[in-house]
Amino acid sequence: MSSSGADPAAVPPAASAAKRRRRALYAILGALAVIVALTTKPLIHVVSTAWRDVNELEPVPAGFADDVSRLNRTPVAEVVPVEPDVEVAERQLAALLERASHEGLKVSIAGARHSMGGHTIYTGGLVINMLPFRHMEFDARREILHVGAGARWRDIIPYLDGFQRSVGVMQSDNTFSVGGSLSVNCHGWQFGRPPIASSVESFRLMRADGSIVRCSRDENQELFSLALGGYGLFGIILDAELRVVPNERYRLEQFIVPVGDAIATYEKKVRQQPDAVMVYARMGIVPSEFLEEVILNVLYRDRAPDGEIPELSEPGLVGIRRSLFRGSVGSDYGKELRWAAEARLQPHLSQRHFSRNQLLNEGSEIYQNRSAQTTDVLHEYFIPMLNIERFVVDLRAIIPRHRCDLLNVTVRGIETDVDSFLRYADQPVISFVMLFNQPRDEEGDTRMQALTRELIDAALHHGGRYYLPYRLHATPAQFRRAYPQADEFFALKLRYDPDELFQSQFYLKYKDPP
Repeated sequence: MSSSGADPAAVPPAASAAKRRRRALYAILGALAVIVALTTKPLIHVVSTAWRDVNELEPVPAGFADDVSRLNRTPVAEVVPVEPDVEVAERQLAALLERASHEGLKVSIAGARHSMGGHTIYTGGLVINMLPFRHMEFDARREILHVGAGARWRDIIPYLDGFQRSVGVMQSDNTFSVGGSLSVNCHGWQFGRPPIASSVESFRLMRADGSIVRCSRDENQELFSLALGGYGLFGIILDAELRVVPNERYRLEQFIVPVGDAIATYEKKVRQQPDAVMVYARMGIVPSEFLEEVILNVLYRDRAPDGEIPELSEPGLVGIRRSLFRGSVGSDYGKELRWAAEARLQPHLSQRHFSRNQLLNEGSEIYQNRSAQTTDVLHEYFIPMLNIERFVVDLRAIIPRHRCDLLNVTVRGIETDVDSFLRYADQPVISFVMLFNQPRDEEGDTRMQALTRELIDAALHHGGRYYLPYRLHATPAQFRRAYPQADEFFALKLRYDPDELFQSQFYLKYKDPP
Protein backbone atom coordinates (compact mmCIF):
# COMPACT_ATOMS: atom_id res chain seq x y z
CA MET A 1 0.00 0.00 0.00
CA SER A 2 1.30 3.43 -0.86
CA SER A 3 1.05 6.28 1.61
CA SER A 4 -1.28 9.17 1.05
CA GLY A 5 1.77 11.34 0.10
CA ALA A 6 2.72 11.74 -3.57
CA ASP A 7 5.17 9.29 -4.97
CA PRO A 8 8.04 11.26 -6.58
CA ALA A 9 8.48 8.53 -9.11
CA ALA A 10 4.92 9.14 -10.20
CA VAL A 11 5.61 12.79 -11.27
CA PRO A 12 5.26 12.99 -15.06
CA PRO A 13 8.62 13.47 -16.88
CA ALA A 14 7.29 16.54 -18.65
CA ALA A 15 6.47 18.23 -15.32
CA SER A 16 9.92 17.41 -13.96
CA ALA A 17 11.57 18.85 -17.07
CA ALA A 18 9.44 21.97 -16.78
CA LYS A 19 10.63 22.45 -13.19
CA ARG A 20 14.23 22.09 -14.28
CA ARG A 21 13.73 24.64 -17.03
CA ARG A 22 12.12 27.05 -14.55
CA ARG A 23 15.00 26.61 -12.11
CA ALA A 24 17.50 27.19 -14.95
CA LEU A 25 15.57 30.26 -16.06
CA TYR A 26 15.53 31.63 -12.49
CA ALA A 27 19.27 31.01 -12.23
CA ILE A 28 19.92 32.81 -15.51
CA LEU A 29 17.71 35.72 -14.49
CA GLY A 30 19.43 35.89 -11.12
CA ALA A 31 22.83 35.90 -12.79
CA LEU A 32 21.69 38.59 -15.21
CA ALA A 33 20.40 40.66 -12.29
CA VAL A 34 23.78 40.39 -10.60
CA ILE A 35 25.58 41.29 -13.85
CA VAL A 36 23.30 44.29 -14.40
CA ALA A 37 23.82 45.41 -10.81
CA LEU A 38 27.56 45.10 -11.20
CA THR A 39 27.82 46.72 -14.62
CA THR A 40 25.15 49.43 -14.65
CA LYS A 41 27.02 51.84 -12.39
CA PRO A 42 30.35 51.42 -14.21
CA LEU A 43 28.60 51.75 -17.57
CA ILE A 44 26.79 54.91 -16.50
CA HIS A 45 30.03 56.37 -15.14
CA VAL A 46 32.00 55.67 -18.32
CA VAL A 47 29.23 56.88 -20.63
CA SER A 48 28.66 60.07 -18.65
CA THR A 49 32.40 60.76 -18.64
CA ALA A 50 32.51 60.38 -22.41
CA TRP A 51 29.46 62.66 -22.76
CA ARG A 52 31.09 65.41 -20.69
CA ASP A 53 34.47 65.02 -22.40
CA VAL A 54 34.15 68.04 -24.69
CA ASN A 55 37.24 69.57 -26.24
CA GLU A 56 37.43 73.08 -24.78
CA LEU A 57 41.03 73.75 -25.78
CA GLU A 58 41.61 77.02 -27.57
CA PRO A 59 44.59 77.91 -29.78
CA VAL A 60 47.18 80.24 -28.32
CA PRO A 61 46.48 83.69 -29.81
CA ALA A 62 48.98 85.40 -32.09
CA GLY A 63 51.66 87.27 -30.21
CA PHE A 64 51.71 84.82 -27.30
CA ALA A 65 53.38 81.51 -26.42
CA ASP A 66 52.38 78.80 -23.97
CA ASP A 67 53.17 75.18 -23.20
CA VAL A 68 51.21 72.02 -22.43
CA SER A 69 50.46 73.16 -18.88
CA ARG A 70 48.31 76.03 -20.24
CA LEU A 71 49.56 78.04 -17.25
CA ASN A 72 52.35 80.02 -18.95
CA ARG A 73 50.71 82.20 -21.60
CA THR A 74 53.30 84.89 -22.27
CA PRO A 75 53.55 87.76 -24.80
CA VAL A 76 56.42 87.24 -27.23
CA ALA A 77 57.87 89.24 -30.09
CA GLU A 78 57.42 86.50 -32.67
CA VAL A 79 57.09 82.76 -33.15
CA VAL A 80 59.22 81.69 -36.11
CA PRO A 81 58.75 78.27 -37.74
CA VAL A 82 61.95 76.77 -39.11
CA GLU A 83 62.13 75.96 -42.81
CA PRO A 84 62.10 72.20 -43.47
CA ASP A 85 65.00 72.26 -45.96
CA VAL A 86 68.32 71.80 -44.12
CA GLU A 87 70.42 74.38 -45.96
CA VAL A 88 67.63 76.94 -46.06
CA ALA A 89 66.96 76.43 -42.35
CA GLU A 90 70.60 76.91 -41.43
CA ARG A 91 70.74 80.26 -43.23
CA GLN A 92 67.38 81.26 -41.75
CA LEU A 93 68.43 80.45 -38.18
CA ALA A 94 71.80 82.19 -38.49
CA ALA A 95 70.07 85.34 -39.75
CA LEU A 96 67.50 85.08 -36.97
CA LEU A 97 70.19 84.91 -34.28
CA GLU A 98 72.00 87.87 -35.84
CA ARG A 99 68.76 89.85 -35.84
CA ALA A 100 68.05 88.96 -32.21
CA SER A 101 71.52 90.04 -31.17
CA HIS A 102 71.25 93.32 -33.11
CA GLU A 103 67.78 94.14 -31.72
CA GLY A 104 68.51 93.05 -28.15
CA LEU A 105 65.99 90.19 -28.26
CA LYS A 106 66.31 86.92 -26.40
CA VAL A 107 65.70 83.55 -28.06
CA SER A 108 63.91 80.45 -26.80
CA ILE A 109 63.57 77.14 -28.62
CA ALA A 110 60.35 75.13 -28.81
CA GLY A 111 59.31 71.75 -30.16
CA ALA A 112 56.20 69.95 -28.98
CA ARG A 113 56.11 72.27 -25.92
CA HIS A 114 55.59 69.50 -23.37
CA SER A 115 57.71 71.11 -20.69
CA MET A 116 55.54 72.88 -18.11
CA GLY A 117 57.63 75.66 -16.59
CA GLY A 118 58.21 78.15 -19.39
CA HIS A 119 61.36 76.34 -20.54
CA THR A 120 60.54 77.30 -24.14
CA ILE A 121 59.33 80.86 -23.46
CA TYR A 122 60.87 84.27 -22.76
CA THR A 123 58.75 87.40 -22.35
CA GLY A 124 59.09 89.58 -25.42
CA GLY A 125 61.53 87.17 -27.03
CA LEU A 126 61.74 85.25 -30.28
CA VAL A 127 60.43 81.68 -30.15
CA ILE A 128 61.92 79.28 -32.68
CA ASN A 129 59.47 76.55 -33.64
CA MET A 130 61.60 73.54 -34.63
CA LEU A 131 58.75 71.17 -35.53
CA PRO A 132 58.93 71.60 -39.34
CA PHE A 133 62.61 70.51 -39.26
CA ARG A 134 61.99 66.76 -39.30
CA HIS A 135 64.10 65.13 -42.00
CA MET A 136 65.45 61.65 -41.30
CA GLU A 137 67.71 59.03 -42.84
CA PHE A 138 68.62 55.55 -41.62
CA ASP A 139 72.21 54.34 -41.94
CA ALA A 140 71.83 50.55 -41.96
CA ARG A 141 75.58 49.89 -41.88
CA ARG A 142 76.12 51.90 -38.69
CA GLU A 143 72.68 51.22 -37.17
CA ILE A 144 72.24 54.99 -36.82
CA LEU A 145 69.23 57.24 -37.43
CA HIS A 146 70.11 60.75 -38.60
CA VAL A 147 67.09 62.90 -37.71
CA GLY A 148 66.07 66.54 -37.54
CA ALA A 149 65.35 67.98 -34.11
CA GLY A 150 61.75 68.79 -35.00
CA ALA A 151 60.78 65.20 -35.80
CA ARG A 152 58.39 63.64 -33.34
CA TRP A 153 58.71 60.05 -32.22
CA ARG A 154 55.37 59.34 -33.90
CA ASP A 155 57.12 60.19 -37.21
CA ILE A 156 60.20 58.13 -36.39
CA ILE A 157 58.59 54.89 -35.16
CA PRO A 158 56.80 53.96 -38.42
CA TYR A 159 59.86 55.06 -40.40
CA LEU A 160 62.16 52.75 -38.44
CA ASP A 161 59.54 50.00 -38.51
CA GLY A 162 60.09 49.75 -42.24
CA PHE A 163 63.70 48.78 -41.53
CA GLN A 164 62.77 46.36 -38.71
CA ARG A 165 64.38 48.78 -36.24
CA SER A 166 63.16 50.69 -33.20
CA VAL A 167 64.05 53.63 -30.95
CA GLY A 168 66.60 52.78 -28.26
CA VAL A 169 65.43 55.19 -25.53
CA MET A 170 62.42 57.51 -25.50
CA GLN A 171 59.50 58.51 -23.32
CA SER A 172 56.43 56.31 -22.96
CA ASP A 173 54.53 58.57 -25.41
CA ASN A 174 55.32 59.34 -29.04
CA THR A 175 54.15 62.96 -28.90
CA PHE A 176 57.50 64.57 -28.08
CA SER A 177 60.12 65.93 -30.47
CA VAL A 178 63.69 64.70 -30.74
CA GLY A 179 65.15 68.10 -29.88
CA GLY A 180 62.89 68.43 -26.87
CA SER A 181 63.70 64.92 -25.66
CA LEU A 182 67.43 65.61 -25.90
CA SER A 183 67.10 69.00 -24.23
CA VAL A 184 65.42 67.47 -21.17
CA ASN A 185 67.49 64.27 -21.40
CA CYS A 186 64.36 62.16 -21.14
CA HIS A 187 64.19 58.56 -20.03
CA GLY A 188 61.72 55.79 -20.76
CA TRP A 189 60.65 52.36 -19.60
CA GLN A 190 63.38 50.54 -21.48
CA PHE A 191 64.86 48.30 -18.79
CA GLY A 192 68.54 48.55 -17.95
CA ARG A 193 69.05 51.78 -19.89
CA PRO A 194 70.29 55.23 -18.81
CA PRO A 195 68.50 58.35 -20.13
CA ILE A 196 68.36 59.14 -23.84
CA ALA A 197 71.80 60.81 -23.82
CA SER A 198 73.28 57.30 -23.78
CA SER A 199 71.79 56.60 -27.22
CA VAL A 200 73.12 59.79 -28.85
CA GLU A 201 76.13 59.31 -31.12
CA SER A 202 76.40 63.00 -31.99
CA PHE A 203 74.38 66.12 -32.76
CA ARG A 204 74.90 69.41 -34.56
CA LEU A 205 74.51 72.56 -32.50
CA MET A 206 74.10 76.14 -33.77
CA ARG A 207 75.70 78.48 -31.27
CA ALA A 208 74.75 82.07 -30.49
CA ASP A 209 77.08 83.47 -33.18
CA GLY A 210 75.44 81.34 -35.88
CA SER A 211 78.32 78.89 -36.17
CA ILE A 212 77.53 75.15 -36.29
CA VAL A 213 79.58 72.61 -34.33
CA ARG A 214 79.38 68.84 -34.14
CA CYS A 215 79.16 67.56 -30.58
CA SER A 216 79.96 64.00 -29.54
CA ARG A 217 81.99 62.10 -26.95
CA ASP A 218 85.05 62.88 -29.07
CA GLU A 219 84.29 66.38 -30.42
CA ASN A 220 83.24 69.34 -28.28
CA GLN A 221 82.71 66.93 -25.40
CA GLU A 222 81.82 69.64 -22.91
CA LEU A 223 79.09 71.09 -25.13
CA PHE A 224 77.85 67.54 -25.78
CA SER A 225 77.41 67.06 -22.04
CA LEU A 226 75.90 70.50 -21.42
CA ALA A 227 73.34 70.57 -24.25
CA LEU A 228 71.95 67.09 -23.42
CA GLY A 229 69.65 68.06 -20.59
CA GLY A 230 70.62 71.71 -21.09
CA TYR A 231 67.07 72.99 -21.78
CA GLY A 232 68.04 74.93 -24.90
CA LEU A 233 70.44 77.27 -23.10
CA PHE A 234 73.57 76.47 -25.12
CA GLY A 235 72.29 76.67 -28.67
CA ILE A 236 69.92 75.15 -31.18
CA ILE A 237 70.15 71.38 -31.59
CA LEU A 238 69.70 71.01 -35.35
CA ASP A 239 69.79 67.27 -35.82
CA ALA A 240 71.17 64.18 -34.12
CA GLU A 241 72.56 60.73 -34.77
CA LEU A 242 70.77 58.18 -32.59
CA ARG A 243 71.70 54.55 -32.10
CA VAL A 244 68.74 52.27 -32.79
CA VAL A 245 67.85 48.69 -31.78
CA PRO A 246 65.99 45.82 -33.49
CA ASN A 247 62.21 45.79 -33.47
CA GLU A 248 61.32 42.58 -31.61
CA ARG A 249 58.37 40.54 -30.44
CA TYR A 250 57.66 40.88 -26.71
CA ARG A 251 55.53 38.86 -24.31
CA LEU A 252 53.66 40.70 -21.54
CA GLU A 253 53.30 39.47 -17.98
CA GLN A 254 51.63 41.38 -15.16
CA PHE A 255 52.18 40.87 -11.44
CA ILE A 256 49.80 42.44 -8.92
CA VAL A 257 51.43 42.60 -5.49
CA PRO A 258 51.33 44.59 -2.24
CA VAL A 259 53.80 47.46 -2.27
CA GLY A 260 55.79 45.72 0.45
CA ASP A 261 56.48 42.82 -1.93
CA ALA A 262 57.29 45.00 -4.95
CA ILE A 263 61.08 45.04 -4.55
CA ALA A 264 61.31 41.27 -4.12
CA THR A 265 59.02 40.76 -7.13
CA TYR A 266 61.09 43.21 -9.17
CA GLU A 267 64.27 41.38 -8.26
CA LYS A 268 62.85 37.98 -9.19
CA LYS A 269 60.77 38.85 -12.26
CA VAL A 270 62.96 41.55 -13.77
CA ARG A 271 66.54 41.78 -12.54
CA GLN A 272 67.07 38.01 -12.57
CA GLN A 273 65.48 37.56 -16.00
CA PRO A 274 67.83 38.13 -18.95
CA ASP A 275 64.92 38.60 -21.38
CA ALA A 276 63.20 41.43 -19.47
CA VAL A 277 63.42 44.40 -21.85
CA MET A 278 60.69 46.91 -20.98
CA VAL A 279 59.32 47.41 -17.48
CA TYR A 280 57.04 49.78 -15.62
CA ALA A 281 54.83 49.62 -12.55
CA ARG A 282 51.58 51.37 -11.71
CA MET A 283 50.68 52.16 -8.10
CA GLY A 284 47.10 52.03 -6.85
CA ILE A 285 45.71 55.47 -5.96
CA VAL A 286 42.29 54.36 -4.64
CA PRO A 287 41.89 56.49 -1.48
CA SER A 288 40.84 53.57 0.75
CA GLU A 289 44.06 51.68 -0.14
CA PHE A 290 46.27 54.57 -1.13
CA LEU A 291 49.60 53.41 -2.62
CA GLU A 292 49.16 49.97 -1.05
CA GLU A 293 49.15 47.87 -4.22
CA VAL A 294 51.19 47.86 -7.41
CA ILE A 295 50.89 46.33 -10.90
CA LEU A 296 54.28 45.36 -12.30
CA ASN A 297 54.20 45.16 -16.10
CA VAL A 298 57.11 43.26 -17.62
CA LEU A 299 57.76 42.76 -21.33
CA TYR A 300 60.01 39.79 -22.05
CA ARG A 301 61.80 39.12 -25.32
CA ASP A 302 59.81 36.32 -26.99
CA ARG A 303 62.19 33.71 -28.36
CA ALA A 304 59.57 31.40 -29.90
CA PRO A 305 61.00 30.38 -33.30
CA ASP A 306 57.63 30.69 -35.04
CA GLY A 307 56.63 33.94 -33.37
CA GLU A 308 55.97 36.67 -35.90
CA ILE A 309 56.37 40.33 -35.04
CA PRO A 310 52.90 41.90 -35.08
CA GLU A 311 52.39 44.62 -37.65
CA LEU A 312 52.40 48.21 -36.45
CA SER A 313 48.87 49.56 -35.99
CA GLU A 314 46.97 52.35 -34.30
CA PRO A 315 46.45 52.04 -30.51
CA GLY A 316 43.38 50.04 -29.53
CA LEU A 317 40.43 50.68 -27.19
CA VAL A 318 41.25 54.39 -27.19
CA GLY A 319 37.73 55.58 -26.35
CA ILE A 320 37.15 53.30 -23.36
CA ARG A 321 40.67 53.83 -22.03
CA ARG A 322 40.28 57.59 -22.24
CA SER A 323 36.89 57.53 -20.52
CA LEU A 324 38.21 55.31 -17.73
CA PHE A 325 41.15 57.65 -17.19
CA ARG A 326 39.29 60.97 -17.40
CA GLY A 327 36.52 59.47 -15.26
CA SER A 328 39.00 59.23 -12.38
CA VAL A 329 39.34 63.03 -12.17
CA GLY A 330 37.75 64.25 -8.96
CA SER A 331 36.03 60.90 -8.37
CA ASP A 332 36.96 58.25 -5.81
CA TYR A 333 34.61 55.84 -7.56
CA GLY A 334 36.27 56.61 -10.89
CA LYS A 335 39.66 55.83 -9.39
CA GLU A 336 38.33 52.53 -8.00
CA LEU A 337 36.80 51.60 -11.35
CA ARG A 338 39.97 52.40 -13.27
CA TRP A 339 42.14 50.42 -10.86
CA ALA A 340 39.78 47.45 -11.09
CA ALA A 341 39.93 47.63 -14.88
CA GLU A 342 43.73 47.82 -14.92
CA ALA A 343 44.32 45.21 -12.24
CA ARG A 344 41.60 42.68 -12.94
CA LEU A 345 40.19 43.17 -16.43
CA GLN A 346 42.92 44.56 -18.66
CA PRO A 347 45.17 41.46 -18.55
CA HIS A 348 42.32 39.42 -20.04
CA LEU A 349 41.50 41.98 -22.74
CA SER A 350 45.02 42.82 -23.88
CA GLN A 351 46.82 40.82 -26.49
CA ARG A 352 49.70 38.91 -24.98
CA HIS A 353 52.34 39.68 -27.60
CA PHE A 354 53.47 43.05 -28.90
CA SER A 355 56.12 44.50 -31.14
CA ARG A 356 58.49 46.94 -29.51
CA ASN A 357 57.38 49.63 -31.93
CA GLN A 358 53.72 49.07 -31.06
CA LEU A 359 54.44 49.62 -27.38
CA LEU A 360 56.14 52.94 -28.14
CA ASN A 361 53.59 54.13 -30.68
CA GLU A 362 51.05 55.80 -28.42
CA GLY A 363 50.44 59.51 -27.90
CA SER A 364 49.71 61.49 -24.75
CA GLU A 365 46.60 62.94 -26.43
CA ILE A 366 44.77 59.72 -25.51
CA TYR A 367 44.66 60.97 -21.91
CA GLN A 368 45.00 64.72 -22.53
CA ASN A 369 43.06 67.13 -20.35
CA ARG A 370 40.77 69.13 -22.65
CA SER A 371 38.93 71.10 -19.97
CA ALA A 372 39.05 74.89 -19.88
CA GLN A 373 38.82 74.96 -16.07
CA THR A 374 41.54 72.47 -15.11
CA THR A 375 44.88 71.17 -16.30
CA ASP A 376 47.06 68.15 -15.56
CA VAL A 377 50.60 68.68 -14.27
CA LEU A 378 53.44 66.21 -13.92
CA HIS A 379 55.87 65.64 -11.07
CA GLU A 380 58.81 63.26 -11.14
CA TYR A 381 61.17 62.16 -8.41
CA PHE A 382 64.28 59.96 -8.62
CA ILE A 383 65.02 57.84 -5.56
CA PRO A 384 67.84 55.34 -4.89
CA MET A 385 66.52 51.78 -4.68
CA LEU A 386 67.42 51.38 -1.00
CA ASN A 387 65.21 54.31 0.00
CA ILE A 388 62.07 53.84 -2.08
CA GLU A 389 60.00 52.16 0.65
CA ARG A 390 60.60 55.08 3.02
CA PHE A 391 59.81 57.53 0.22
CA VAL A 392 56.47 55.78 -0.41
CA VAL A 393 55.66 56.10 3.31
CA ASP A 394 56.19 59.85 2.96
CA LEU A 395 54.02 59.99 -0.16
CA ARG A 396 51.13 58.37 1.73
CA ALA A 397 51.27 61.14 4.33
CA ILE A 398 52.11 64.18 2.18
CA ILE A 399 49.77 63.86 -0.82
CA PRO A 400 46.43 63.43 1.05
CA ARG A 401 47.34 66.29 3.41
CA HIS A 402 47.44 68.76 0.50
CA ARG A 403 44.12 67.55 -0.97
CA CYS A 404 45.46 67.57 -4.53
CA ASP A 405 43.87 65.24 -7.06
CA LEU A 406 46.39 62.52 -7.92
CA LEU A 407 45.52 60.67 -11.13
CA ASN A 408 48.46 58.38 -11.70
CA VAL A 409 51.76 57.07 -10.32
CA THR A 410 54.06 55.23 -12.72
CA VAL A 411 57.34 53.73 -11.52
CA ARG A 412 60.39 52.99 -13.71
CA GLY A 413 64.05 52.16 -13.27
CA ILE A 414 66.90 54.25 -14.74
CA GLU A 415 70.58 53.36 -14.91
CA THR A 416 73.44 55.76 -14.19
CA ASP A 417 73.83 58.67 -16.61
CA VAL A 418 77.49 59.30 -17.49
CA ASP A 419 76.86 61.66 -20.42
CA SER A 420 74.91 64.75 -19.37
CA PHE A 421 76.20 67.52 -17.11
CA LEU A 422 73.00 68.49 -15.28
CA ARG A 423 72.25 64.83 -14.60
CA TYR A 424 69.47 63.54 -12.40
CA ALA A 425 70.58 59.89 -12.44
CA ASP A 426 74.06 60.03 -10.92
CA GLN A 427 73.41 56.48 -9.72
CA PRO A 428 70.77 53.83 -10.53
CA VAL A 429 67.45 55.30 -9.44
CA ILE A 430 63.74 54.51 -9.37
CA SER A 431 61.57 57.15 -11.00
CA PHE A 432 58.15 58.07 -9.57
CA VAL A 433 56.12 59.87 -12.26
CA MET A 434 52.98 61.47 -10.84
CA LEU A 435 50.15 63.20 -12.69
CA PHE A 436 47.89 65.62 -10.81
CA ASN A 437 44.77 67.46 -11.89
CA GLN A 438 44.49 71.07 -10.71
CA PRO A 439 42.34 74.15 -11.33
CA ARG A 440 43.78 76.69 -13.77
CA ASP A 441 43.75 79.52 -11.25
CA GLU A 442 46.05 81.11 -8.69
CA GLU A 443 44.66 79.13 -5.77
CA GLY A 444 45.13 75.82 -7.56
CA ASP A 445 48.71 76.68 -8.49
CA THR A 446 49.51 77.85 -4.96
CA ARG A 447 48.30 74.56 -3.50
CA MET A 448 50.30 72.62 -6.08
CA GLN A 449 53.40 74.65 -5.25
CA ALA A 450 53.11 73.78 -1.56
CA LEU A 451 52.71 70.09 -2.38
CA THR A 452 55.64 70.13 -4.80
CA ARG A 453 58.03 71.74 -2.34
CA GLU A 454 57.19 69.21 0.36
CA LEU A 455 57.61 66.31 -2.05
CA ILE A 456 60.96 67.70 -3.20
CA ASP A 457 62.11 67.92 0.41
CA ALA A 458 61.09 64.30 0.90
CA ALA A 459 63.01 63.22 -2.20
CA LEU A 460 66.10 65.14 -1.08
CA HIS A 461 65.83 63.63 2.40
CA HIS A 462 66.01 60.17 0.86
CA GLY A 463 69.02 60.95 -1.30
CA GLY A 464 67.00 61.63 -4.44
CA ARG A 465 66.29 64.40 -6.91
CA TYR A 466 63.39 65.85 -8.85
CA TYR A 467 62.96 66.32 -12.62
CA LEU A 468 63.37 69.80 -14.06
CA PRO A 469 60.98 70.08 -17.08
CA TYR A 470 57.87 70.68 -14.98
CA ARG A 471 56.40 73.60 -13.03
CA LEU A 472 58.99 75.93 -11.50
CA HIS A 473 57.71 75.41 -7.96
CA ALA A 474 61.05 74.38 -6.46
CA THR A 475 62.84 77.13 -4.58
CA PRO A 476 66.30 78.14 -5.86
CA ALA A 477 67.73 76.56 -2.70
CA GLN A 478 65.94 73.27 -3.42
CA PHE A 479 67.17 73.38 -7.01
CA ARG A 480 70.78 73.68 -5.91
CA ARG A 481 70.43 70.97 -3.27
CA ALA A 482 69.07 68.62 -5.93
CA TYR A 483 71.64 69.71 -8.53
CA PRO A 484 74.85 70.72 -6.74
CA GLN A 485 76.53 71.18 -10.15
CA ALA A 486 74.10 74.02 -10.97
CA ASP A 487 76.47 76.93 -10.32
CA GLU A 488 79.11 75.43 -12.60
CA PHE A 489 76.42 74.72 -15.19
CA PHE A 490 75.38 78.40 -15.28
CA ALA A 491 79.00 79.56 -15.29
CA LEU A 492 79.60 77.43 -18.39
CA LYS A 493 76.44 78.86 -19.89
CA LEU A 494 78.01 82.33 -19.68
CA ARG A 495 81.25 81.05 -21.19
CA TYR A 496 79.50 79.63 -24.26
CA ASP A 497 76.78 82.30 -24.48
CA PRO A 498 78.22 85.43 -22.82
CA ASP A 499 75.42 87.69 -24.05
CA GLU A 500 72.79 85.27 -22.69
CA LEU A 501 71.04 85.15 -26.05
CA PHE A 502 69.30 81.84 -25.29
CA GLN A 503 66.95 82.31 -22.34
CA SER A 504 63.75 81.04 -20.77
CA GLN A 505 61.65 81.39 -17.64
CA PHE A 506 63.54 78.41 -16.18
CA TYR A 507 66.86 80.20 -16.67
CA LEU A 508 65.60 83.45 -15.17
CA LYS A 509 64.41 81.74 -12.00
CA TYR A 510 67.43 79.61 -11.22
CA LYS A 511 70.50 81.22 -12.79
CA ASP A 512 71.42 83.32 -9.74
CA PRO A 513 72.38 81.77 -6.40
CA PRO A 514 69.71 82.21 -3.71
